[in-house]
Amino acid sequence: MAASVFDSAIYRDLMGDREVGALFTDSAEVRAMMIVEGALAKAQGALGVIPEASAAAIHRASLELQIDPGGLAAETGQNAVVVPALVAAFRSAMQAPEHAQWLHFGATSQDIMDTGLVLRLRQFLGILDPRLREAVAALGTLAEAHAEVPMAGRTYGQIATPTSFGAVVAAWGQPLLALLDRLGGLRGRLLWVSLSGAAGTLSAMGPRGPEVRAELAKALGLSDPEASWHSNRQAIAELSGWLTQVAAQLGKIGQDLILMTQSGIGEVALPGSGGSSTMPQKQNPVMPSVLAAIARQMVGLNSVMQGAATHVQERDATAWISEWMTLPQMCLATGRAAQFALDLAKGIAPKPEAMLANLDDGRGLIFAEALQFRLAATLPRPEAQAEVKALCKEVASGGSLKNRAAARWPDLDLAAVFDPASQLGEAPRIARRFANAARNA
Repeated sequence: MAASVFDSAIYRDLMGDREVGALFTDSAEVRAMMIVEGALAKAQGALGVIPEASAAAIHRASLELQIDPGGLAAETGQNAVVVPALVAAFRSAMQAPEHAQWLHFGATSQDIMDTGLVLRLRQFLGILDPRLREAVAALGTLAEAHAEVPMAGRTYGQIATPTSFGAVVAAWGQPLLALLDRLGGLRGRLLWVSLSGAAGTLSAMGPRGPEVRAELAKALGLSDPEASWHSNRQAIAELSGWLTQVAAQLGKIGQDLILMTQSGIGEVALPGSGGSSTMPQKQNPVMPSVLAAIARQMVGLNSVMQGAATHVQERDATAWISEWMTLPQMCLATGRAAQFALDLAKGIAPKPEAMLANLDDGRGLIFAEALQFRLAATLPRPEAQAEVKALCKEVASGGSLKNRAAARWPDLDLAAVFDPASQLGEAPRIARRFANAARNA
């Protein structure tokens, strides 16, 4: 097996995501850093920090030159960071030493790498956001269509009281709406330019340094933090936590679907079920299983990222390298999970007959709570509870709760108590509220 399933030729159709994956390659990283170097030179030239002719030459070269990432390996193996090798290769490829000498003027490796990362994270969120919104919209459509389809609500793995399939779907989608609402604020705290120099003071550029940073931010469409964030990783840690929560919610969808497709339950049919190498009858819930697995993996990755938020002194290679090893995997995993969630939301086919059959196996025990509260209108509630509990024990040896209750209280109208459609409570309204919110998201 490859070291990462995201880079595996075998698992690429299971775990691969071409759109997101294209942002987390060596070539993408080099291209992003060259864009930053070119924009930095252009900003410095406009402000007279470096010669304007050299700035123009560097900026043009940043858009035209192609640098082989493999050629940067040896020097990066010694320096840990890629920027020294990149700058050397960039200068050599320019073949204009009088201009190339001004490349990377006054910046440090972390400035270039962090800003390049932010450019790619912006593109990543631009992919993830619409995927999640489309998935939420599809869940909204599903919830509205099945707002009044009764099914068993389950707690602790046991049948509890009736709910509707639409309300179950709403419980999948509502937390995603909340997470999407938080994304705008996260973007504002994350999409910063980094330009602080060797120790965060920007001293090499003199008094024009802050102006250069502001101009660079403007050129790249990023915000100016007006300070160094070399050791302030709050926004990166926040992104990691947000991605983990997204994956956790998608994993909840996966876990529920695994149970709903379980043999003997069979309450939904899934798109794209998988087969077995030896059992012809199997239709395995592959996409839900991947969602659940990704949710678990993200918890471990997030723990590394939260630990890496503790950067010591002005810059910290240990914590920073931990980010390199972890954040790309989190982005790839969440992107894949979002795509699977979208495919599922569009392709789930509920089975109302199976839902109704699982809701009541003929004994009617799922209506015990409703019967208890109906009796509480005429009996003290503790007495009503004790009466129903005794009947449930009798039903365990045969018969149904409905028939035993009718015999015990022949003068009471109990029809609504044992009607699934009458016992849905807020479930239909929950489903429709979510569907309306999903349309307006």
